[in-house]
Amino acid sequence: MLLLKSANRYSMAADHSGITSASGNAFTGVDPAFRQEVADFVSANLPGDIARKVDINAPLNKDDFIRWQKILHNKGWVAPSWPVEFGGTGWSLEQRFAFEEVCAEHSAPRLPQFGVGMLGPILIHRGTDDQRARYLPKILAADEWWCQGYSEPGAGSDLASLKTRAVREDDEYVVNGSKTWTSYAHYADRMFALVRTDNSGRKQQGITFLLLDMKAPGVTVRPIVGLNGQHVVNEVFLDNVRVPVSERIGEENEGWAVAKALLGHERTGIARVGFCKKQFQLLMRLADQSDIEGRRLLDDPAIARKLAALSTDIDVLEWTNLRTLAAVAESSGDGTEASVLKVVATETQQRITELLFEVAGPAALELARSGEAVSDKDTAYVSAFYLDWRKSSIYGGSNEIQRNIISKIVLRG
Repeated sequence: MLLLKSANRYSMAADHSGITSASGNAFTGVDPAFRQEVADFVSANLPGDIARKVDINAPLNKDDFIRWQKILHNKGWVAPSWPVEFGGTGWSLEQRFAFEEVCAEHSAPRLPQFGVGMLGPILIHRGTDDQRARYLPKILAADEWWCQGYSEPGAGSDLASLKTRAVREDDEYVVNGSKTWTSYAHYADRMFALVRTDNSGRKQQGITFLLLDMKAPGVTVRPIVGLNGQHVVNEVFLDNVRVPVSERIGEENEGWAVAKALLGHERTGIARVGFCKKQFQLLMRLADQSDIEGRRLLDDPAIARKLAALSTDIDVLEWTNLRTLAAVAESSGDGTEASVLKVVATETQQRITELLFEVAGPAALELARSGEAVSDKDTAYVSAFYLDWRKSSIYGGSNEIQRNIISKIVLRG
């Protein structure tokens, strides 16, 4: 009975009235008419081939993402978190949460966040007028794609140890080094990157934040094919790449503060509650199917307990996400909120993929690879999905690092 209630609950809009933020203010909930407006728009405008890929976790290509982003852009809904004067929607925190949830319920893809979710807010708050005028409209319209040049072969979780060097020559920086695990670099027109401009003092003090052209001379992108056979991440080599000083965000050697602000946007956007609920629906659908002997996994007490526990995990993630968003919006937290959310979200997401793999059984052994025709079977991408999401507890700052951040702040307090 519990599982049937869970299945019904995750196929319906959640009611957040009465949720209390970290500062004690209550969420007022979202007008059902708003949720219905979003649902009607997505249902009428999301291309069916994209929705089907999302339903079964098939890989999306650049064209899929751009088609959906341009549809949202024409509606004015690409950047709900941006201020209205820069192309945002003016929605409340609750509306933004509801929008993401309803989109996930209706199988809309989550767009890569490097432009809209990460760089956009940094440009709005820390960029120059010229930078905002140059880049924000193209980010919104998907006319320029961005990737993130943070991690290096010897600087992942310890990001401040990066070695990529930028030397200033008149009005340009000459950049040499490499970046790795760079998602969608093979699609990207531009990269925002951290580079070292000073080796004296603390390592965090000599870092600068630059915007560089991926088509500039000296930029080489090499694919990294994952265990799941799919190509998402890359190595990027920078050999005497020239970047105008005007493409710097903030002051020279002060890029660490910019980097931390951007990582905060990345981690607070990592929860994907609606996506988790959608995956729970897939789990329920697979567990409800009969095997060759006519039995359902839903009737197996061990599987039933795991599904019930996962249902509770998703509830916990949803509340944690709402409290984190409220604390960030109201500047009422102690600084650990984004790190807590990152840990809770990614570990919940991984538990979902683990149970999907278990419920799919032998069918999960099939491995659909990039370049193959999209399969129509619910189980075709379970294995690839499971392997891909092992990285979620590493990117955006590993969960071990997040626990260190939490413990330092809490113990210091």
